[in-house]
Amino acid sequence: MNNKWPSLDYLSWRDTCSALHLYLQIAGKYRLAHTPWLNHSWNATFYVTPRGLASSPVPDGPGVEILFDLREHRVVGSCGNANTLSFDLGPMTVAAFHARFMQLISELGGTPNFHGQPNEVPYPVPFTEDDRDRPYDRDAVARYHQVLVSADRVFNRFRTSFMGKSSPVHLFWGAMDLAVTRFSGRRAPLHPAGIPSLPDNVAQEAYDREVSSAGFWPGGNGIDYPAFYAYAYPAPPGYRAAAVRPDAAFFHDTLSEFILPYDALHSSADPDAALMDFLISTYEAAADLGNWDRDLLECDHGHPRRVRAPDAASAPDVATHGDEQVEREDGPSKGRYKLVINSIEAEMTYSRAGERLLIIDHTEVPAALRGRKVGERLVRQAVDDARKVGISIMPLCPFAKAQFDRHPEWHDVLPRT
Repeated sequence: MNNKWPSLDYLSWRDTCSALHLYLQIAGKYRLAHTPWLNHSWNATFYVTPRGLASSPVPDGPGVEILFDLREHRVVGSCGNANTLSFDLGPMTVAAFHARFMQLISELGGTPNFHGQPNEVPYPVPFTEDDRDRPYDRDAVARYHQVLVSADRVFNRFRTSFMGKSSPVHLFWGAMDLAVTRFSGRRAPLHPAGIPSLPDNVAQEAYDREVSSAGFWPGGNGIDYPAFYAYAYPAPPGYRAAAVRPDAAFFHDTLSEFILPYDALHSSADPDAALMDFLISTYEAAADLGNWDRDLLECDHGHPRRVRAPDAASAPDVATHGDEQVEREDGPSKGRYKLVINSIEAEMTYSRAGERLLIIDHTEVPAALRGRKVGERLVRQAVDDARKVGISIMPLCPFAKAQFDRHPEWHDVLPRT
């Protein structure tokens, strides 16, 4: 068994998962009731720790922090006066958990006043009235926590390659999904809302900016297996047909999201690399098709003890106008442009459609060269060459198309309709 990515069969622990979900909602609603609103409900989430899921400090009474210790299977409350209290997680009813949690908060000096009904679940039952006995599978909970720890590690590394607005890696207790979100910096159309048991204004505030989001579900939410997901809002034209990696990933028509089943990642030779492929390729589909300013928003992945190279206003000019030259390798039917900087190669490939038309079909810029306008230089060189010989360019590659959209002065080389 892969200890970092253990097996996780949703159907075998579904009832425990449902119970844990409701317990997290109770604690999450307490945090929500006592913290100032932070964009996109970020004030209400939980964070993965080596022990479980933590709330971070809640500004109530002396200051309260809640930890779901998924290793020792306890709910632990600590506060600013050095007091720590806990109770065990185990088979119980939701009503019993609610009563124990209320008592815990009160004894810590907090005020346990919060909304008493679940969100984002079908047929919600008030917590105090939910007297159905719930099981508690300790082994499954521990395996679920290990998956969260591993996903959190990869999500946080993915997060380092983006300089625009990005969410923390956090768990939303509404849908029980661990998520990370990138933002284009532009406003989005008003979201239609309509999410079960969730106020419309909460959903609409959550999606009032363009996003590319990815996350992990343990199961449920329209699928009966654990899976990673990715979506864009608003989804740009062509998004659902985009080619993403790895091969096991697919677009789920009902959910309108890309899905990577956890079992496919668990059985892969390198689960970390497979997940990173999924995160990068789904983000690139959203960013390229949505015309995000990737040169401004992206950077290389972060490394311990290594400061990111500055990317101030003058830095792109130095990187773009250095001694390196764009080279062209031309053939009878195909060819490519390439640019090598510090032994790292970026390329843009093309095909010929007759004597008068060149089709740009793919652009690949390694992460280490992003943010330096390398891709733009490749497209610009193709435009210059096309002008010299009087031919047209059709940018089928989403990146090249986005560059043409940003540079109307290049439109003279586009095919005339």
